[in-house]
Amino acid sequence: MLLKPGTDWPTVYARCREVAPEAFQPGGLANFWGGLWRIGGATTPGVSPVDGAEIAGAPAVDQLTATAAVRAAYDQHRPWGDTPLSVRKQRVAAALDALGEHRELLALLLVWEIGKPWRLATADVDRCIDGVRWYVEEIDPMLAGRTPLPGPVTNIASWNYPMSVLMHAMLVQVLAGNAAIGKAPTDGGVSCLTLAVALAAREGLPLTLISGSGAKLSSVLVGAPEVGCVSFVGGRDVGGQVAARLVDSDKRHVLEQEGLNCWGVWEFSQWELLSGLVRRSFEYGKQRCTAYPRYVVQRRLFDAFLAAYLPAIREVRFGHPLAVSSVEDQLPDLEYGPLINHAKAKELNDVVSEAIARGGVPLHRGSLADGRFLPGQPTDAYLPPVALLAPPRSSPLHHAEPFGPVDTIVLVDTEAELLAGMNASNGSLVASLACDDPVLAARLAADVQAFKVGVNRPRSRGDREEVFGGRGASWRGAFVGGPLLVHAMTTGDEPLYGNFPSSARFPSDV
Repeated sequence: MLLKPGTDWPTVYARCREVAPEAFQPGGLANFWGGLWRIGGATTPGVSPVDGAEIAGAPAVDQLTATAAVRAAYDQHRPWGDTPLSVRKQRVAAALDALGEHRELLALLLVWEIGKPWRLATADVDRCIDGVRWYVEEIDPMLAGRTPLPGPVTNIASWNYPMSVLMHAMLVQVLAGNAAIGKAPTDGGVSCLTLAVALAAREGLPLTLISGSGAKLSSVLVGAPEVGCVSFVGGRDVGGQVAARLVDSDKRHVLEQEGLNCWGVWEFSQWELLSGLVRRSFEYGKQRCTAYPRYVVQRRLFDAFLAAYLPAIREVRFGHPLAVSSVEDQLPDLEYGPLINHAKAKELNDVVSEAIARGGVPLHRGSLADGRFLPGQPTDAYLPPVALLAPPRSSPLHHAEPFGPVDTIVLVDTEAELLAGMNASNGSLVASLACDDPVLAARLAADVQAFKVGVNRPRSRGDREEVFGGRGASWRGAFVGGPLLVHAMTTGDEPLYGNFPSSARFPSDV
């Protein structure tokens, strides 16, 4: 195995400096606010999860700098909102063209910074570009009778989808007439976002990008009076802290949080269909909010389930995303590469070992020897696929999303137990039922506490016109996707749908 020529980090970073020297400066990465790229902040060298190599680190700002950045964004906000929609569309479209021109470079940054395999990295970039382009074409009727928010939108998102979630959201927000503030995720993606913002900022878009600790900057990015909306994507612990800052505020907010997404198997016989879905479910090592880490299986079907499941999980491909057998080879088509860092891999490995020690049954534990790696490369951020039967109730695997390549399986005997097992985390974003009878599946789906429930197919966040949200503790605030994303980022007379303290209003209620 060898590293695909031209994909090494020094070469990738040198290309970034050629494309956007204003952002990739000799002193390191710059923050962008008030229309200027600024060197400053405490920068700690980054570490690639791929092989432990040193990569660019995030230039963390302090609260005073964050406050100045928010105020500068507020100063940009009203003039931008007064800019004709036709001009906003032209500038956003030009930014998308620039992102498309540098698609490969953005994807390589995602590989090195967050360990995405090549196919998934390019898909992340493409979903951002294609998704925002759809809004450029379709936004006019969505804005009828609506105006921008009273202040800029703050975006705090996890590291796993810098382009298709964070950059996508910011571009739609500015298209709708708002200034947009992004906080670069602490764990990875800062170089990719820096390049993307640099390309978009050249078109005159009112974007801000700063780095720093969420705990230190939250009081400003969430609580500053200038902020018109807070958009958050991440875990429940941090999301709960953000929500607590909004308790006494009527500030617009979108808080997408995790949940234990489950796949229920009940009165089912289409095992070839399920087997084909298992391997694909391990994409990006299940480090995504719509991954399915839990199977709730009818006990009498367990033997047939295992016969379909185990061969599929044994075929899961993982390893170094840029390792090839020869210089002529294409980059490998892997399900996943490393986890976001070695600490996460160790944490999950320890949780699995503890669950087994307390009675969980290991059905499958992959080996690093099954992965594709360069000779002698560090592999401490990699975790082979794992499947456990009956995780003990004392284990986090019983009730929480592992955010890694670990499946758990729970056996049930009644419909009530099936629903209880699928609703173990007090709400989730997606769920699915494997069931031969569509009428029975629809009846069961009505009691599954997930925003989207699939029947014999997985559900995802969706793109373009598809709305997205969560039930229970997996979501707080306005729902997004399609027209709802534009409505969440503007004001008007139409009702705003979402999970709010007083009530939950769903699009289906209309």
